Amino acid sequence: MKKGLILFCFVLLAGPVHANVDDLSKAVSEGKVNFDFRYRYEFVDQDGIDEEAGASTLRSRMTFVSGAVNGWTAGVEADYTAVIGSERFNSTENGMVEYPVVADPEGFDLNQAYLRYKNDDLTFTGGRQRIVHAGQRFVGGVAWRQNEQTYDAARIQFKPSKAISLDYSYVWNVNRIFGPNDGAQPADWRGDSHFLIANWTVEEGHKLEAFAYLLDFDNDNGVPNSTATYGVGYTGKFGPIGVNASYATQSDHGDSPLDYDADFYSIGVNAKVSKVTLNAGMEVLGSDDGLVGFKTPLATLHKFQGWADKFLGTPAAGIEDTYAGVAGSIGKVKVALTYHDFQSDEGSIDYGDEINVVATMPIKKGTTVQLKYADYSADEFATDTTKIWLSFMLKF
Repeated sequence: MKKGLILFCFVLLAGPVHANVDDLSKAVSEGKVNFDFRYRYEFVDQDGIDEEAGASTLRSRMTFVSGAVNGWTAGVEADYTAVIGSERFNSTENGMVEYPVVADPEGFDLNQAYLRYKNDDLTFTGGRQRIVHAGQRFVGGVAWRQNEQTYDAARIQFKPSKAISLDYSYVWNVNRIFGPNDGAQPADWRGDSHFLIANWTVEEGHKLEAFAYLLDFDNDNGVPNSTATYGVGYTGKFGPIGVNASYATQSDHGDSPLDYDADFYSIGVNAKVSKVTLNAGMEVLGSDDGLVGFKTPLATLHKFQGWADKFLGTPAAGIEDTYAGVAGSIGKVKVALTYHDFQSDEGSIDYGDEINVVATMPIKKGTTVQLKYADYSADEFATDTTKIWLSFMLKF
């Protein structure tokens, strides 16, 4: 965080510090303030833990983005997560280990504090910020949790043409969902990491991407997640059918005590039939001889391999996730159902399967209610787990 503050001050002094009083007044008067409230009740019934979790939490967020002055803007975003009622869950920080984990610790956190310069082709952002790449499979914000994951970073986004974009970030700290204080999980991951992703729209409906993620975290952060990952991806549209595919290779990096190589690949298809969308696919996070699995520590992991979150860390034998789903609307209510079958990449282990169901309904502009369900049935990995969420979102 110290490096982040130094860079923040440097950019501040080097940029708009010479702006006159009128410019500063414009930055404030043309700024925008937004408020975002999300109440959620999360229920967890997990075999092997006698107590059932009932987490009632409210995330309150305020976001301010200044008006632009000579291409410069400033942004600040703060969150406060409060427990409403009794605390019957293990937040990873509250010591309530007799309950299942619901990773929503109580407290205040500074989500963003940045300066940004933008012109037609180039955007530079310095400070604490949100970084989300592609589908968040490798770098995301984990916005599902009440305290979002953000990054202390210097980021450059360059678009030399309509078809090509480049995005590079140097990251010295990950502001994790487990904050604001260290608990069973560290609130921050410090280190020296590099994110690079390039996109090329070959033609309308067809896009290629190439990426490199060099993660080098301090070893006292906990699990050794220092990795070098290189990959490519494709998304395309063929009439009513959409296709996506990606491949990546990974090895240990930096000061990692591990020595391994593993591959990742995924293929997915979706098709719209009348008012219903069908989708199916397979995603494989490989393993090095059953000893170390392919790692994605900065991904929005809740999006992948089932909402019960049984595979937040890749098993040593890797994982093969075969899934199929259907989505549509019933009146104003958007509904989706997905089935997952989980196998190991090495050793022919039948991990288990999972059913996910979600229903989302807008009440009025800026107000939404959502009911979500996950049921994981264990075979040879983890334990049977049922989760239910009821959420109310208000934005203005």
